[in-house]
Amino acid sequence: MAEALQKKMQVEVEKYKAIQKEYQSVINSRQQLDSQLTENSGVKDELSLLESQANVYKLIGPVLVKQDLEEARQNVSKRIDYITGELKRLDKTIDDLDKKQDAQREVLGKMQQQLQQATVKAAMKQPA
Repeated sequence: MAEALQKKMQVEVEKYKAIQKEYQSVINSRQQLDSQLTENSGVKDELSLLESQANVYKLIGPVLVKQDLEEARQNVSKRIDYITGELKRLDKTIDDLDKKQDAQREVLGKMQQQLQQATVKAAMKQPA
């Protein structure tokens, strides 16, 4: 009985570790998007300071290519909108993973209690 519980406990621990790994991955992605949002917001602020006839260049690989100012502003705005949408999606995923972690912790706690009870019962049955 105790061995079966231990094996089941090990499976549940592995599930918990997998959830934690996924959680960390999503957190890393969110941090990366957050820094991209900050960078793009800075670019948007800088573009808003320029006059309409100012020259704007876009870095494409090793080459600077001239770009229309309004097009550059639109591209940056679209990028910010996309990043903001992705951040919202990741926040929802983080919330879901938080709930999964809590549920898994609860399962592990109950299994640990069962395992302790089974161990105590087994110890009580053995003659001294």
